[in-house]
Amino acid sequence: MVIYPCRLDDANLFIIQYHRHHGTVQGCKFCLSISDDEKVRGVVVVGRPVARMLDDGLTLEVTRCCTDGVKNGCSMLYSAAWRATRALGYKKLVTYTLNDESGVSLSAAGWKKIGECGGGSWGRKDRPRIDKHPLQKKIKWEIS
Repeated sequence: MVIYPCRLDDANLFIIQYHRHHGTVQGCKFCLSISDDEKVRGVVVVGRPVARMLDDGLTLEVTRCCTDGVKNGCSMLYSAAWRATRALGYKKLVTYTLNDESGVSLSAAGWKKIGECGGGSWGRKDRPRIDKHPLQKKIKWEIS
């Protein structure tokens, strides 16, 4: 496996095909892919933190990490995302997993489990939304 830079449009095409519970991403700081000799096997999308309290100018968030099931692909992508984040001058990288996801790829890449957080709908009475994402609480992970 080799790491390559990736355009957001190409990452989104891969996410549409392989991500289990989320759709495409609107924007990003950067994207990376892993490939073997024949095809792209996974992508990671890194952007500004979704939670505005984390958007301190020194923190980024992995908003999508997705593979076709290639062994160690997620760990490789999370590690590469952290190296790139540091190289750009950022001090922290965060991401979230669902409660039923083990996080073994994050642990293998040196990330620390922070705890349970978030969940729920983004919709409000005066601003209704159609929720297309899982609404349960998430597990927050970070590396710094």
